Amino acid sequence: MATGWRRSQRRTPPRGAAKKWLSRAGGFGHAVGEICVKNDSSQTGAASRPRAAGKMLGEAVLVAAFGAAFAFAANQLSPRGLALTRDYFPAGTAPAVRPVAGEASPPAAGANSGAPAPAQWLATQMKERGLQLLDGPQAVKLFHDPRFRRGAIVFIDARDGEHYQQGHIPGAYEFDPYHPEKYFDPILPVCQKAEQIVVYCNGGDCDDSETAALLLRDVGIPNQKLFVYGGGITEWRTNNLPLETGMRNRGNRQNLNK
Repeated sequence: MATGWRRSQRRTPPRGAAKKWLSRAGGFGHAVGEICVKNDSSQTGAASRPRAAGKMLGEAVLVAAFGAAFAFAANQLSPRGLALTRDYFPAGTAPAVRPVAGEASPPAAGANSGAPAPAQWLATQMKERGLQLLDGPQAVKLFHDPRFRRGAIVFIDARDGEHYQQGHIPGAYEFDPYHPEKYFDPILPVCQKAEQIVVYCNGGDCDDSETAALLLRDVGIPNQKLFVYGGGITEWRTNNLPLETGMRNRGNRQNLNK
C-alpha cells in the first residue's frame, strides 16, 4: 500500500535532538523568543500582502484611466477621429453589406429565380432607404448638363480630405460623413438651392456615399433631390473621365475633353 510505505519512510528525529537544538539555540528562553520573532515577521508579511495587492490594483486603474484619457484626446485632435456624438447608423438602419461586382447576392428565402445583379441589389437598397441610384452614364450626363455649371446640379464627394485632394470629379464639394459638422455650413446652402444632388465615394463596397446622403436627408434635404452614384470615383477614373486634384475649382484638371 502506498500510504503504508510513506508512513514507514517518514523521518523522525532521534531521541535527544530537541535538547541538542535547544542547547545550540542558547537555551529555552532564547529559542522561544526566536520562534516568536519569526512568527511575528511572518504575520507582518502576510498583513502587507493585501496592501501590496491594493497598491498594484490602484496603479492598474490609474494606467487604464490615463490610457482612456489619451485615446479620447487623440481622437479629438486627429482629423480622422470619430465624432462621439454622431449616430453612424441614421434612421435606425443597420449597414447592409454590398455584393462585390461580379459576385451573386444570396437569394431571398423561397425565391425561385436567380440572385439579382449587384446593380439591381443596390437599386433596391437605395429605394428602401428613400434614395435613388445613378449608374455611370447617368452621372456623366448630369456632369455635362448645363445646369451643373449654374449650380442646379451638385456633386458631393463623400470621401475624406486626403482622397479628395488626390482626385475628385471637377466641381464636386468635399463632405466627409464622419465629420459632418465641419462641412454643413458650406454644403447645406448649396444643397438647398440645387435641383439634383449626386453623392459618390469610392464605389463598390464603399457605403460612405449612402451615409452622406442620409445625413443630408436628416438635416432637411428632400429625398427626391438625393442620388447616389454607385460606381463612384473608381468607375469614373476607369472611364478616363475628367478629374480635379487639390482644392475645388482651384486644382489641376485632367481629361477635360471627356
